[in-house]
Amino acid sequence: MADQPKIEIQNLTYRYGEHTALNNVSLEIPPRAVTALFGPAGGGKTTLLRLINRLNDTVDGTHRRGQILIDGLDIYASGTDVPALRRRVGMVFALPLPLPMTIFENVTYGPRLQGVRGKPLEELAERSLRQAAIWDEVADRLHTPALALSGGQQQRVCLARVLALEPEVILLDEPTSGLDPISTAKVEESLLTLKQEYAIIMVPHSVQQAARVADHAAFLLMGELIETSPGVRLFTRPRDKRTEDYVTGRFG
Repeated sequence: MADQPKIEIQNLTYRYGEHTALNNVSLEIPPRAVTALFGPAGGGKTTLLRLINRLNDTVDGTHRRGQILIDGLDIYASGTDVPALRRRVGMVFALPLPLPMTIFENVTYGPRLQGVRGKPLEELAERSLRQAAIWDEVADRLHTPALALSGGQQQRVCLARVLALEPEVILLDEPTSGLDPISTAKVEESLLTLKQEYAIIMVPHSVQQAARVADHAAFLLMGELIETSPGVRLFTRPRDKRTEDYVTGRFG
């Protein structure tokens, strides 16, 4: 039997004032895979990520219709524990945002708030840094400032910080947009390991990256979901001409 979707987005429409950012989007996100949301700027990709862990809750003047289900439960149902949801659904942003503290303190920040102490904290830090493909680079300087690291290293520490909370879903919003090719390759390499355990939704910084990392892909254009399919097929045999124009560079 095929895996049940980890996330189901059902007839989701979202507006900022008069602007429709997402228009009647329905999409299933499988577990243990990388799903890439791609398309031109302004397509609604980042808005969709933010809605999946309710980061837009404090934005005024917005209107949402439709549902987002995780494991079959509506995350916008009344009584939802939003902090608990955000621990289950971690997010890494385009710009690395390490806290002004050591590498170790950055990675263990969330677990320490939850009361984890001592040896379990050390084990959690090592595991998370290994999963983020940066342990070998920082193992001997865990107690030095995270802000002293390169941009690519900072981004992987931020990924480790999300992983330390032991989430079920990882959201990545152009996590390599400011990184050099070597750092980008390391982040992409870590995704191959991470997807064995997590549902990953990524907004890639280019069509080429989407084609490299995606097990499943969804093309969003001006708030509408144009096409979705297993990754390779969408980039090699798209069904919709708009998708084909975009992936071949003829768009616009």
